[in-house]
Formats: sequence, C-alpha cells, structure tokens
Amino acid sequence: MNSPQAANESGLLFVISGPSGVGKTVLCNRMIQKFAPGVVYSISGTSRAPRGGEVNGQEYFFYSREAFEKDISENAFAEWAIVHGNYYGTPKSFLDEKLANGLHVILNIDVQGALKIKNAYPECILIFIMPPSMAVLEERLRGRNMDQEEALQNRLANARREIEFRHEYDHVLVNDDLDKAVTELADIFRKHFQMGH
Repeated sequence: MNSPQAANESGLLFVISGPSGVGKTVLCNRMIQKFAPGVVYSISGTSRAPRGGEVNGQEYFFYSREAFEKDISENAFAEWAIVHGNYYGTPKSFLDEKLANGLHVILNIDVQGALKIKNAYPECILIFIMPPSMAVLEERLRGRNMDQEEALQNRLANARREIEFRHEYDHVLVNDDLDKAVTELADIFRKHFQMGH
C-alpha cells in the first residue's frame, strides 16, 4: 500500500513549480503512476474553448467567461490568472472534495499561483524543481524546438525570476538525472504520507 493514510483522513496537496523545460510534467506523471489511485492531478478551470478532443472534467473544467467571472466574485478559486486573454484557475470545490475523500492531489503550477495556493491551503507542500544549470535548461528548451529565439529568451528570463522564489518552497529538487529525480520526489511524497502533513 503506497499511501498509508486511512480513508477517513484528509489527503495532502502537493504543489509543484519550476521553470518551463525543467521536466515538471514528466515528474508529476511519474508520481501519479507510482502512487495511483491514491494520488490524482488537480484539474484547472478555464474560459477558453476545448481543443481537439478535450473533455470537460478531464483535461480542464470548461467555463463560459461569465460563469468564470461569477465564480471569481464568489471566491470559488484557490488561485486564478488571465493567460493569453483566457481565464485559468484552480476550483476550490475540486480540491476540497478530493482532499476530504483522502486523496492526495498534485498541482503543477507557476510560482505566483503556488504562493496563492499556499495562502488558501496553508497545509500544502510546496516543491520546486530546479534545472542543473541555466545552460542545461537552455539546451533542453532549444531541444524542444518549439520557440522562436525571442520566445526562448523570454522563457529563460522567466526561469531566472521563478528560481529566485525557490526559498519559499518546502523542498527544492534538482532534475539532473530523471530517474534520480523521480526517486527523490517519490521519497518526499512518502515522507509526507507517513507524517500525514
């Protein structure tokens, strides 16, 4: 039994941040595989339209702009932001329901969002994923071949800004070797399962 919590105990909220290209998504996916079914992904809400085959409640909760703004006014989001003209946010109802049912939730989010989550859920566990160096991060981003030079430089500038916040986190983990990082992250999860917080 990977997650030793009794069903009547509430789950833990793990918040994962780190610069673009550092491998957050792969690490989060590995934790879901390793600790399923006791660990689930947080699902965000968005006002953007679904893209090719996306299902409401699976990739995102899809809202109309009006419904999203109504929920903002009712303080229904643990955090929210406007990205490329669309709203994105973390619905408290989703987190509260999963945690109350004893499930552990992983939230992969940027630094600003993470600090807002910490405000709403002071018990959450903040984990920052670091690149081995800025040179390696640049190499990884170039290897993706997704960005024009200007966008790439923006990502690197954002990465430097985000890394400055690592001291706000409970754990800082360097993703140099993926298997080693997976083991270290799993150890962090297990430690918190045992402590219950």
